[in-house]
Amino acid sequence: MNPTTILLLIAGYFGLLLLVSFLTGKNDSNETFFKANKQSPWYVVAFGMIGASLSGVTFISVPGMIGGQQFAYMQGVFGFFVGYLIILFVLLPIYYRLNVTSIYQYLEQRFGTVSYKTGAAFFMLSRVTGASFRLFLVALAMQYIVFEQIGIPFWATVVISILLIWIYTFRGGIKTIVWTDTLQTLAMLVAVGVGIYLINQKLDWSYMEFLNSNEFAKKGQIFFFDDPNSKTYFWKYFIGGIFIAIAMTGLDQDMMQKNLTCKNQKDAQKNMFTMATLIVIVNFVFLSLGALLFIYSEKFGIDIPVVDGRTRTDLLFPEIAMNQGLGKPLAVVFIIGLIAAAYSSADSALTSLTTSFSVDFLNIEKRPKAVQKPLRKKVHIGVSILLIIVVIIFNNLDGSVVGNLFKFATFTYGPLLGLFAFGIFTKHKIKDVYAWIVGLVAIIATYAITQLPESVIGAYQFHWEILPINGLITFIGLWLIKKK
Repeated sequence: MNPTTILLLIAGYFGLLLLVSFLTGKNDSNETFFKANKQSPWYVVAFGMIGASLSGVTFISVPGMIGGQQFAYMQGVFGFFVGYLIILFVLLPIYYRLNVTSIYQYLEQRFGTVSYKTGAAFFMLSRVTGASFRLFLVALAMQYIVFEQIGIPFWATVVISILLIWIYTFRGGIKTIVWTDTLQTLAMLVAVGVGIYLINQKLDWSYMEFLNSNEFAKKGQIFFFDDPNSKTYFWKYFIGGIFIAIAMTGLDQDMMQKNLTCKNQKDAQKNMFTMATLIVIVNFVFLSLGALLFIYSEKFGIDIPVVDGRTRTDLLFPEIAMNQGLGKPLAVVFIIGLIAAAYSSADSALTSLTTSFSVDFLNIEKRPKAVQKPLRKKVHIGVSILLIIVVIIFNNLDGSVVGNLFKFATFTYGPLLGLFAFGIFTKHKIKDVYAWIVGLVAIIATYAITQLPESVIGAYQFHWEILPINGLITFIGLWLIKKK
């Protein structure tokens, strides 16, 4: 597919997003931008949140994980399901009872201003890096398949991507995001479904024949109980997945802001249960695609792409979809799915970061009405520029993007996990002024634990269990500064 056709597809898809933005952004008040006037249908939120949860990381990087660990990722997905149930029964009732705009306002009511600002700051750090990792991955793929060919540098690809997102979110905010995420989830799932169908067709299989094949059996192992030292060990993935879901969804303004646009708590809980169930199914389908990609590449001698001297399993899907003669239908749906993945992760991050900084740090709700909207728009621009800078920095990182994303998240979300757990499961007050120190020490201590030499930990490899360890250290630290 030539670059002109790809650019026309991007322009057409962006035009559709602009139409959604026009229809949902007629009222650009802060109430609409931050809460969507609490009128979002729960089933629309549930479907859209699938795309926001998956994003470009799942669309490209999760299929690429098959080569190193087969279907081990599903162990973490089962943990996600349990984590979502905890959010449903524990966190959502708290947020709706307090009627918060930012979920970190809970920390202010429970502990005080410093804890509140500390929680919001860790979210800002977590979401900026998380969104940047995701956007980087998709920008890298776009660079690989189109922009490099027409001489556009990587930094310009990033600027263009975020500029487009800013244009369709700057009025409607979260109200627009609820509906564009639904469109983008559909685009991603169609792309994966068409990809699985066409590759199976090329291999002369039906989907069930593929699942029952010897080739799939060599790549489809889900459960790993044999080596507790390995990163793929079941209990590491499963328990870590529970806490990843709680932290990266339940304690994340980006994800919870969508839940809080539902009409009431009951609708938000229906949304969360539906999303939890669908996430398990969808991740299995994505991993199935990954197995197909590796089987196909081995059968036809396709090399995994190398970029800047680094092997990128993340780029196997775009390589096969765009360059291996599977036809224009797969190339077209891949491009649309890729664009959807890029926007579904970055647009909601841009909105939630704008919300958090405006509400948590600038106290926008307490300012005169006349300055609230202009201030929000300035923050929106500032956050866009910040994301551009961080994505460009991430271009120099090594390793799998999904691995980097979760590794970083286990450090930055840990203090949030500890703060909320201490607030919910104890009745103690703390010496609020020291909350930020506890969070910082917890991150440093956790990192030090992961750097212990082999003479101390042997062949043990840390994985997602870093997150609950980090949360536990934070919890202990808060216990030490509790008021008598």
